[in-house]
Amino acid sequence: MKRIAIIGAGQMAEALLGGLLASHTFDTAFLWATDVSRERCDLVKRRFGIKTGSDNREAASWAEVVLLAVKPQSLEEVLKGIAPVLAGRLVVSIAAGVSIRRLAELTSTGMKLVRVMPNAPALVREGMSAVAFGPDVTEEDRRLVRTLFEAVGRVVAVEESLMDAVTGLSGSGPAYVFMAIEALADGGVKMGLPRGTAELLTAQTVLGAARMVLETGEHPARLKDRVASPGGTTIAGLHELELGGLRASLMAAVEAATRRSKELGG
Repeated sequence: MKRIAIIGAGQMAEALLGGLLASHTFDTAFLWATDVSRERCDLVKRRFGIKTGSDNREAASWAEVVLLAVKPQSLEEVLKGIAPVLAGRLVVSIAAGVSIRRLAELTSTGMKLVRVMPNAPALVREGMSAVAFGPDVTEEDRRLVRTLFEAVGRVVAVEESLMDAVTGLSGSGPAYVFMAIEALADGGVKMGLPRGTAELLTAQTVLGAARMVLETGEHPARLKDRVASPGGTTIAGLHELELGGLRASLMAAVEAATRRSKELGG
């Protein structure tokens, strides 16, 4: 079992800690979280029973794996403080838009770098994490990173050149789905359903439909066609969605978010 230091005890760090401990993947003795906020450290210590503190370098020196869970704008300063002790360690960054090349520029040589793009549903252990591995990462390291993020959802390995597209799709995607859930529930309310009932019907419908795609492995179009009987209610609704340009709007949203991710990443 590897010793893991999590630098930055924000929501995503909490999600990972919760998943790791709930799945019994790691023992509390092998986890150490740091944060500039004493309140955050105290909260994480109370909730998970792990070691916490504000000394990033001390935690990184102790660890074999260093997980960087800080905001992109804080990453350079954090790395300056811990770079001298990172040699030989596996360094995993979830800082959006920061490339492996940039991580290498900000750190010393002799470390193994991994970049991960998780998303918000990791908070309820239904996340989607895309992983890009640096050149010196071993097969054992790859398995470890997968294990870490499978504790909060599913994991897919991608070429780093695709990380902006990942950000545009799964990184930003939950917001698109939340908007769709809100709109569908509004439609139910318009047709007379109580708000709470409409939201429950919508959220469970989205969850069930997503699970059908994942578990059947069938193309979404085929699943859609199964629901849409000739001359029925569903095909009438689908026709309205086509008139409103739903497909094109969702495709354009992913494209716009991907372009913005590239701009922010420089």
